[in-house]
Amino acid sequence: MSGDIALYVHWPFCVTKCPYCDFNSHVREGVDQAAWREALLADLRHEARLTEGQRLVSIFFGGGTPSLMEPATTAAVIAEAHRLWPHAGEIEITLEANPSSVEAARFADFAAAGVNRVSLGLQALDDAALKLLGRPHDLAQGLAALDVAQANFSRVSFDLIHTRPGQTVAAWEAELARALSFGTTHLSAYQLTIEPGTRFHTLAAKGLLELPHEEDAATMFELTGELCAAAGLPLYEISNHARPGHESRHNLQYWTYGDYAGVGPGAHGRRGGLATTRIRRPESWLEAVRSRGDGIEAEEPIEPADAAEEGLLMGLRLARGIDPDAFAARTGIALDDVASPEARMRLEALGLLTPGPVLRATDAGRPVTNQLILELASGLKQSAVMPS
Repeated sequence: MSGDIALYVHWPFCVTKCPYCDFNSHVREGVDQAAWREALLADLRHEARLTEGQRLVSIFFGGGTPSLMEPATTAAVIAEAHRLWPHAGEIEITLEANPSSVEAARFADFAAAGVNRVSLGLQALDDAALKLLGRPHDLAQGLAALDVAQANFSRVSFDLIHTRPGQTVAAWEAELARALSFGTTHLSAYQLTIEPGTRFHTLAAKGLLELPHEEDAATMFELTGELCAAAGLPLYEISNHARPGHESRHNLQYWTYGDYAGVGPGAHGRRGGLATTRIRRPESWLEAVRSRGDGIEAEEPIEPADAAEEGLLMGLRLARGIDPDAFAARTGIALDDVASPEARMRLEALGLLTPGPVLRATDAGRPVTNQLILELASGLKQSAVMPS
């Protein structure tokens, strides 16, 4: 097997469960770090045996809250990944982190372990909003953690959530302007979505949670792109902005439909034409790894039509769009066989797609990417459309 591969490592534990979160995250009173370290390494070795010869381009510790992991565990995973896969030069190694003082105090240890990029879950620059979002930190703690992160890592990103209940366009503009003044080279700005199974979903169903109107949401999205570009962080993916050269290499591997291995509870992977899923419940995953050496729940061939659909879903989110040659090489299907030429012509005439061989949304089309995908891929199943 050849080509590049990214590695995703899932740490499922959190201090609290946020009311908007539908990720595989769990609150536990205690975690046996040594046992988890050995299990992650075993799951890692299983993936390495199946991807021999591929070159590692990135490692991403996600969650959950991977900054709750002991730095020694992080170091062990990084060292083993370096041993198991070939790589060219320094690879991007990202750690998602909560901005609490306890976790920030260990940033230097994570840097020593090999982490060279941190993604900080600030989420809001307002104490009332942080409380509403169920975040375990306040604004002062968040900003202090950001300072510590910038002192220890050359590449720092942080997340913000907009279109929150009660938020106005003017309030978001002021908050975003403040965020951009911090000088990080990457910013992820997400629109709040109400996901099934979350506490926010229950509240919304009861009429107890009201989001801003769609017009205001669209204005916030457009404003985000304008302010970030003016600050030197142009949009490169629907929710992500970066200085040129500071884009997330790991996420670009996803968005360009490259291979990635996923280890840890609930982790997903795409490698060698197979879709892999790990067991979700942490204790069940741990027991499976102990008994058989891996935590896989399912491993299924990716049908060409599914590969094409996923490639379209991912690629159209990118500002650079989808190159037809690269698309055909990755999915085995011509782009014109997925994205209806008739629909493309119609959407280009409406100013929602740019003319030319590259399939790319315009500034006007980007806020309605989901609708563009539905129009373009009318012949494909649409069960996996991603939120804008």
